[in-house]
Amino acid sequence: MAHRLNWFEIPVVDLARATRFYESVLSTTLKVEDFHGTRIAVFTRKQEGDVTGALIHSPHMRPSLEGSRVFLDAGSDLDGAIRRVAQAGGKVLVEKTSIGALGSFAVLQDTEGNAVALHAHAGH
Repeated sequence: MAHRLNWFEIPVVDLARATRFYESVLSTTLKVEDFHGTRIAVFTRKQEGDVTGALIHSPHMRPSLEGSRVFLDAGSDLDGAIRRVAQAGGKVLVEKTSIGALGSFAVLQDTEGNAVALHAHAGH
């Protein structure tokens, strides 16, 4: 396997609300499906081999500002994604920050109470 990371899950309270939030901020479509009796919304892959994950509503997980942080690919429009955060009901916790040759990132709080980062590679 080419990646050490295989899958990620972002816990949510309201799957429909969270799906709308991430679709709006990232200008993408998530695939809502049933996975072994649990409703999830899967982040679609840009190309074969991409690592992906899902929003998940589960009694065993709860949203948090603490703990592990997922960095989502904002593509070539990090500034636009950051602008859409508040419009979609979230909050920017850390404004766009350069990390030199590695690009830039920002940290947001989603509608569910999770701290999630958006990242764009240098030159985007």
